[in-house]
Amino acid sequence: MKDDNTPERKETKLSIFQGKKIRRVLQNDEWYFSIVDIVKVLTNSPIPRNYWTKLKKKLVEEEGVDEMHPIWMQLKLPAADGKKYLTDVANTETMFRIIQSIPSPKAESFKRWLARVGYERTLEDQNPELTVQRAIGQYKSKGYSDKWIATRLRGIQTRDKLTDEWKNRGIKQPHQYAMLTAKISRETFGLTPADHKELKGLKKENLRDNMTPLELIFNELAEASTKELIDETNPQGFKENEQAAKEGGAIAGDARKALEKKIGKKVVTSQRPLDNNLLS
Repeated sequence: MKDDNTPERKETKLSIFQGKKIRRVLQNDEWYFSIVDIVKVLTNSPIPRNYWTKLKKKLVEEEGVDEMHPIWMQLKLPAADGKKYLTDVANTETMFRIIQSIPSPKAESFKRWLARVGYERTLEDQNPELTVQRAIGQYKSKGYSDKWIATRLRGIQTRDKLTDEWKNRGIKQPHQYAMLTAKISRETFGLTPADHKELKGLKKENLRDNMTPLELIFNELAEASTKELIDETNPQGFKENEQAAKEGGAIAGDARKALEKKIGKKVVTSQRPLDNNLLS
């Protein structure tokens, strides 16, 4: 889901293997698993980080892994203190490779578990409806209403289409996506995403998951308008797309102001969708 000011889908979750928690993150539509968590499960080591440090050295010195271009990578995962830190992670293929170097009677069953997780991800790629169904189930489990979920998912689709257009027109860097998103938000709501989160008292929570139905509607209008302008004017590079973002956001901003004048209250509030039965 291309959301939260990032051009690529990134989603962090816990997975469970034999009652043990495995941190994982969805990056570019592929699961990456915490290597330390998997080492802990397979070895029962009291200090799995030290075990992994020694195993990395073995992989480099004895098994031909290029130290300058290792087969693992680092991504941010949540730690016990709730904060996110860069952590060594590996995709399914690389985890199979690493597990080969860990003597453990659990290795074979863990390989089957990894294969199943990877297969489920492949099924979702082949049938996007499964991804939608998964998202619906997650939102329902948190207490969101069917009406809110439908609005949220429609907004996600609109966001995906917009970021695809940006990518096709030379927008490559994450900070550029964030700046364009901030431009749209400022014109639409009179607030940047950071200001909007502060208004709602959010810290690390997803802003759009905490928007009211009306906020989601105007946010979608802004991004849909921006995409239509891009289709018509074919802007190239950051500056031209920034102008389209400003104009698209202004269209939604004018509509918001007109509604506020008519109903006599603000669209943008500190309320969250799960507060006070707002979703009913």
